[in-house]
Amino acid sequence: MVALCESMIGDHPARPVLVASNDPAAAGLRKAAAMGIATASVDHRPFKGDRAAFEAKLLEPIVDARPDIVCLAGFMRVLTSGFVSRFSGRMLNIHPSLLPKYPGLNTHQRALDAGDAEAGCTVHEVTPVLDDGPILGQARLQIRPEDTAQTLADRVLALEHQLYPAVLKRFSMGERRLLIL
Repeated sequence: MVALCESMIGDHPARPVLVASNDPAAAGLRKAAAMGIATASVDHRPFKGDRAAFEAKLLEPIVDARPDIVCLAGFMRVLTSGFVSRFSGRMLNIHPSLLPKYPGLNTHQRALDAGDAEAGCTVHEVTPVLDDGPILGQARLQIRPEDTAQTLADRVLALEHQLYPAVLKRFSMGERRLLIL
């Protein structure tokens, strides 16, 4: 999130209008506020599994901010098709694997367990199917023999901080062709 916000300067056609979280204690909220970006939080826990009610409350500050593009970054809640469809063609996410490989969680350990030679990250459009939207960008790295799930996650995160801002800039200019870093 910070990398995205920091990238939206100068000739970048997008500007951050809101950083929202389902965790009121998320460090990203403090970082965004320090950058002068509006923030909102809607704690999902009081909704006790009522995703529709949680999403309705989460939509309020998002709709008020009137974003052209919604970027998910570290948002670890599965969104319903109703929420996603509201932003169809305008919602992006980054995933720490080379999709379509390893949608969901534990991507780094899964790549190591499979004996993969490479890993990476993917920026994709969000659709109602988890980690399955059109791929807009990917960045790859070689898995090292000494890699653990944590060391691989750290190295992939550095790629994410390069890839997501680059894809967002292109996407905000109407470019949807695949970007490979």
